[in-house]
Amino acid sequence: MIQYVVDANVVIKWVLPEIHSNDALRLRNPDYQLLVPDFGFSEIGNILWKRVRKGELSLEEAKVDFNAMISYPWRIHQSYFLIPQALEIATRVNQAVYDCIYLALAVQHNVKW
Repeated sequence: MIQYVVDANVVIKWVLPEIHSNDALRLRNPDYQLLVPDFGFSEIGNILWKRVRKGELSLEEAKVDFNAMISYPWRIHQSYFLIPQALEIATRVNQAVYDCIYLALAVQHNVKW
């Protein structure tokens, strides 16, 4: 089974039509195992909140979209255990730790690019 680490900005494209939505939807393949850090769902919630705030979605639509995304059979990983490696990566590449958690997850699970 092929594994992918997915970020909130990819997953949100499953329910909100954006540029590259078709590419993001290809990841919903039963032959793929999608890995995500636990805080990825907070990021998705925040994206939906911004859309509600801008009047692009109703609160009810945002809830339906969120439930559709979390119903996928994710492999969820606790970010707590990824932070030491993410901190090391972030220091080397001068990027935020929360962004590097996704990379640390990919490294720990030998996910190909």
